Amino acid sequence: MTTATADPEMIAELLVHLGRLARGEGTAARLTPAQWACLRFFARANDSTRTPSGFAGFQATTRGTASQIIKSLEGRGLLVRRRSEQDRRSVRFDLTDSGAAMLDQDPLGDLMGVIGTLEATEQARFRATLTRVAAALALHRDVPAFGSCRDCGHFSDTGGRAHCACMAADLGWTEIDRLCASFAAENGDATPPEGD
Repeated sequence: MTTATADPEMIAELLVHLGRLARGEGTAARLTPAQWACLRFFARANDSTRTPSGFAGFQATTRGTASQIIKSLEGRGLLVRRRSEQDRRSVRFDLTDSGAAMLDQDPLGDLMGVIGTLEATEQARFRATLTRVAAALALHRDVPAFGSCRDCGHFSDTGGRAHCACMAADLGWTEIDRLCASFAAENGDATPPEGD
């Protein structure tokens, strides 16, 4: 058996192909790929990131385009708008019950199922590698990187408490795997305390 050599071009092409397969292009999906991405984003983002600007940065698109996608999902009853409790001028978006139910039909579910068949250590390495690649590409293109608190340089786990230095706030353990627009690439290794 021969060992394959590293081939960045082939890896990049495989990632693009995987993205197309995962988005369900060419299937009779009920939402467009951009709408699916938006619905997933608002399901996975932390509270401070669930904004039109947060989605625009994540999707690498303009705020106007992001707002149109959000508006289409809001009109279909899949997202609901609410005023921020910290800053009453800004708005946040949450999934409605219908939006959460729609995610059960997400074409990305097939990819998640396949990834779920990998060994836990292989999944962890895959996640770490993709996080580094995404952060490096974002830095190269001078756009925001996205990731979870667990993998962020702003994150610390001291005395069984999860803390975000960027937001100067303690986090609940359920929040540390959510997407954040204030992500800074570095590996934070956190383990929740027993019973939390």
